[in-house]
Amino acid sequence: MKLKLILIFLFISNSLLAQDSLFARKMVDTLTSPFFWGRGYTKDGVHQAAVFLSAQLKSYGVKPMDDKSFLQDFSYPVNTFPGKMEVAINGVQLRPGKDFIVSPDSRGVTGTGQLIKKDSTHFIDQQNRVILSLEDKLTWSAEGQVLDYTLIQVDKKAVKDIPTTLNVAIENKLVTDFKTANICGIVKGTSKPDSIIVITAHYDHLGGMGDKTYFPGANDNASGISELMGLARYYAKYPLPFSVAFICFSGEEAGLLGSKYFTQNPVIPLKNIRFLINLDLNGTGVDGITVVNASVYPKEFAAMQQINKENNYFVRVASRGKAANSDHYFFTEQGVPAFFIYTMGGIKAYHDVFDISATLPLNKYADLFNLIVKFNGRLAGAR
Repeated sequence: MKLKLILIFLFISNSLLAQDSLFARKMVDTLTSPFFWGRGYTKDGVHQAAVFLSAQLKSYGVKPMDDKSFLQDFSYPVNTFPGKMEVAINGVQLRPGKDFIVSPDSRGVTGTGQLIKKDSTHFIDQQNRVILSLEDKLTWSAEGQVLDYTLIQVDKKAVKDIPTTLNVAIENKLVTDFKTANICGIVKGTSKPDSIIVITAHYDHLGGMGDKTYFPGANDNASGISELMGLARYYAKYPLPFSVAFICFSGEEAGLLGSKYFTQNPVIPLKNIRFLINLDLNGTGVDGITVVNASVYPKEFAAMQQINKENNYFVRVASRGKAANSDHYFFTEQGVPAFFIYTMGGIKAYHDVFDISATLPLNKYADLFNLIVKFNGRLAGAR
């Protein structure tokens, strides 16, 4: 199944070499499919994604960053939910992901209990050590620890009456040494290979909550990976004077762990990085883009704004200061100049089961691609 999926994608992507938007759509469709199970911690999701993306880079002609392997292995603890995920309130069964989520640091629990009202949105089953919280939006994440109670967050719209009874069956498993890998490739520069432009994006997402529900992660961050892979394919065919490196990070959803590990164990000298562009949440853009670190690197930001103005790519290229909100952060802390670019407008889905490919517009994929290509050309003196 794994080999068949990779071969099918290789055939399609090679036949669409000049059709970047179609390439991006196919990439997002593929990465958000059930086969990769949310590119997370259960059903081998993130590992399958690493195999797939490594094969893609190799097929484009991108070389491993260390000349040996695309994979930079590391590990960290994570709490997972591989099995049962059942919650009923007042005898009404709720749908995982859509009607409720379980806090990612929760312990597993099985039982029936009475809910006591604490306030208008919180109810407690003391016997089973369960807290029920009514929410306006369900937003999931990842955690590396397990608490001594279970927090169940429920969409307010899913509960018609005051919660009084609870039936629950939730399985968890703390994996103390979850093994994963960053994916690291490079296209050597034609005349100045020791000067490097780096493109990064995280390929991991939240995976599954139970054995029947997964979080596809279309905008976050199959969209950024689609941009990175399109750029990798492009630069393998049209190299710059500078080298262009590509890093697909794992562990971002658990706390920027992959990028932190890379900066502590760099495969290339960090001092050789001329500039880094991190791509996350790139599936929209009708309201423009935001550039984190724009105020930290005003010269480069001015160049990006000028390129956008000359080509009318986006209605707005907004400036934002330093922020520890994606994988650029630990590079900036090590003195590497970096931007983090995310798109604005369109869908509202985020860290939920509704972040799917079918509703992700990808309408500004080509504009962002071209903006980055022209920006990198100026950095490398190739214009």
